Amino acid sequence: MKHVILAISLLAFVSCKDRNNKEKTIEKDGIETTEIHQKEEIKNLSDNSWIKEIKTNNGSKWKANTATNDGVQQMEKSIETQTTNTLEDYYALAKQLSDDKDFVLKNCTMKGASHDNLHVWLLPLMGKIEALSEAKTLEDASKLKQSIVKNVNEYTNYFE
Repeated sequence: MKHVILAISLLAFVSCKDRNNKEKTIEKDGIETTEIHQKEEIKNLSDNSWIKEIKTNNGSKWKANTATNDGVQQMEKSIETQTTNTLEDYYALAKQLSDDKDFVLKNCTMKGASHDNLHVWLLPLMGKIEALSEAKTLEDASKLKQSIVKNVNEYTNYFE
């Protein structure tokens, strides 16, 4: 049952995201401009409100399987080693982080409350990585990267 709810939540998240990316054309003084609602989406992704939802294991860290820990360590390494001077650099980082995230998803064997809390941590990170791969400005990409770094760094506060 939890998997069904998770799948529905993920689909709702993706469909809401697509709706927010619609472009809006405005004509002002005879000049047509396109306004993209990406700034609001980035602000929402960067707020790290998931921290209010995640729980500890009665004050202790959750036990994560080795592959999950390895995948998160690889994310940390990807962030540390990938330069981010251009949008192309940020897109390369997003691609590497997406590969790292896929490794975590494919190799996670966690069950129960630890698994549920992993998803509280992971789902917002997935959205941030996807948004980074679509960032339109260096400013937006930088804000997303900062939020991703905070997300990844928080992992060790909840899992071991």
